[in-house]
Amino acid sequence: MSEEARTGKRFPLELPIKIHGKSGEDSATTGNMSAAGVYIMADLDLAIGSNIEFDITLPAKVLGTPGDVEVHCTGRVVRKDASATAGAMQIPARKRRPKNGVACVIDQYKFIRKSKGAK
Repeated sequence: MSEEARTGKRFPLELPIKIHGKSGEDSATTGNMSAAGVYIMADLDLAIGSNIEFDITLPAKVLGTPGDVEVHCTGRVVRKDASATAGAMQIPARKRRPKNGVACVIDQYKFIRKSKGAK
């Protein structure tokens, strides 16, 4: 995808997410985020055009809020990259795990404030 096609600034945030699917929940990591989309690195094989539902927890310390904020998102997979590597620069080559990278458009999102003690 060209830079001109993007609608907003992307922020390089690696946050854990939960992807909700037919077979239950799967864990993944964000590679970057914007107001309109997210790049996800996951062990899942997500098809272009498929619907996706996931939760991202934004840490209170980053937001300056009393508690973490959970964002429940629904969207669509718009691009797929094979073998994106999570944390490529920070993790030694022998310990890196290849992941599938998918770019997703966020169609809807809802903020859910979590209590301090909840995880």
